[in-house]
Amino acid sequence: MQLDNTPWFVRGVACGDVLVTHPDEEGVLWAGHVVEPSQNCTIRLVVSRDKGSGAARQSVLNAFAELGVGGEGIERFGMVALDVPPEADLARVQRLLDHGVVQEWWDMEEGCITDAWRAARSG
Repeated sequence: MQLDNTPWFVRGVACGDVLVTHPDEEGVLWAGHVVEPSQNCTIRLVVSRDKGSGAARQSVLNAFAELGVGGEGIERFGMVALDVPPEADLARVQRLLDHGVVQEWWDMEEGCITDAWRAARSG
């Protein structure tokens, strides 16, 4: 099964990853481990600005869209989940993420990162 959205609460998986699935006794499919990584990164933000309002979440999504990064927001938790493709300028994305943390616009979690992400961080 190929994951077709940005995961909200699962670590180690990203949009586009291919996962093994296993049916339970009722036939419901449950995701297993990644068999073919997409090389996308999943970054989750808890938006602090304006208490994570819809407008604040949308402004975050708009800022990252300019860097070629997709994502979506969730009202209940005031969060944004970013889907960072491998062709994005990872260093620029990281600089914006770090800037937002310093400015207290959001808190950040790296839900699923790649070797390219780590290399951009250390470079």
